Amino acid sequence: MQYYRVTSHTRFDNKYHLVWITKYRKRILKDAIGSRARDVIRQVCEKFNVEIIRGNLSPDHVHIFVSIPPQYSVSKVVQNIKGRTSRILQQEFPDLRKQYWGRHLWGIGFLCLTSGNVTDEIIIQYIKNQGKSEDDNTFQITP
Repeated sequence: MQYYRVTSHTRFDNKYHLVWITKYRKRILKDAIGSRARDVIRQVCEKFNVEIIRGNLSPDHVHIFVSIPPQYSVSKVVQNIKGRTSRILQQEFPDLRKQYWGRHLWGIGFLCLTSGNVTDEIIIQYIKNQGKSEDDNTFQITP
């Protein structure tokens, strides 16, 4: 059975694989810094009602697989996660401020991949056949 998350007016299954790196690929996400980064990421996700399905912090990058409600854009969620973790980690670990003098802990940008159990071809077929009788050719999608 398909698992759908529910808000007051929406059912959704929006899953994203997100990846971002530390600036200069410095291997800082270890020990106490890694634990604190994990905690802050969880807090931000909880604030936005983002479900973390799976996650991994490597020393120089973050992978998380999340379900994001449709009222939030992926870029807004990532912006908040990166901004908050950068600010809090640099406040709590003064050595990081020396390494990241511009107050930017993370590299610019991120990777975002969607996940689903339906292929593009299935969606095209579904739309093509939606509400169509056998001899109705008034609306066609050409690939």
